Amino acid sequence: MSDFRGKGLAALRAEIAALETGGRAESGFLPFGDLAVDGRLPGGGLPLGRWHEVVGEGLEGETGAAPAAFTALMATPLATRGEAVWVFRRDDLLAPGLIGLGFPAERLIQVCARDEAEVLSVMEDALATVGVAAVIGEVADVDLTAGRRLQLGCEKRGGTAFVLRRSPFGGQARRGIGSTASTRWRVRSAPSEPPAGEFGLGAPRFRVDLERCRGGRTGSFLFEAARPYCLETTDGAHPLRLVADLGDRQLAPAQPLAA
Repeated sequence: MSDFRGKGLAALRAEIAALETGGRAESGFLPFGDLAVDGRLPGGGLPLGRWHEVVGEGLEGETGAAPAAFTALMATPLATRGEAVWVFRRDDLLAPGLIGLGFPAERLIQVCARDEAEVLSVMEDALATVGVAAVIGEVADVDLTAGRRLQLGCEKRGGTAFVLRRSPFGGQARRGIGSTASTRWRVRSAPSEPPAGEFGLGAPRFRVDLERCRGGRTGSFLFEAARPYCLETTDGAHPLRLVADLGDRQLAPAQPLAA
């Protein structure tokens, strides 16, 4: 009993984590670089070696444009460490668009599957492959059994998976009971702002709700793609940065009217 009391909280958490993962080491965390986001995530960043869910709203449930761009930006730092596999049913992934976001297209492997069962099967195979750091799969839903299989696949070699919830040919997405995802992000497009003193389009922006976070807290954020994003010059900066909402900004004090 005295030995148990003498152990620090960190040591106890490490022992519990080891039991939960069957003795496998944790794969670490990928911080966003902003405490407003990282403070809500367990370990101070996006948990690696697990799978995450990204969903859209309205027509995005079919096109998946904004959720796909957001997912690509989250996966970009991982793609610099190894290969990235993107599995889909509708072959409409635009590689030049990913390059414009800073995603290393030379690390991308695209796989077109026949159905959702094959998408999930290819994701499992990719996670079990040496050298694969990130796997992205587009499916309408993931039931509990498939979710557990994905998690086991992530733990096998420490890869990280992103499930992009999408029904590319229309129809209503199925909703299973419960989820084993580590996090769930709901993504919507947001108006961009051009840089000060410039005209044209600004960097892509996303209104994001962190709806689920195991061991952390939920929250809502306004993200912007870092632009230009260069892997060689960002000094490890995350390709997504947090933007303050107008309501959170400090307004200049009112000046008295001249007499």
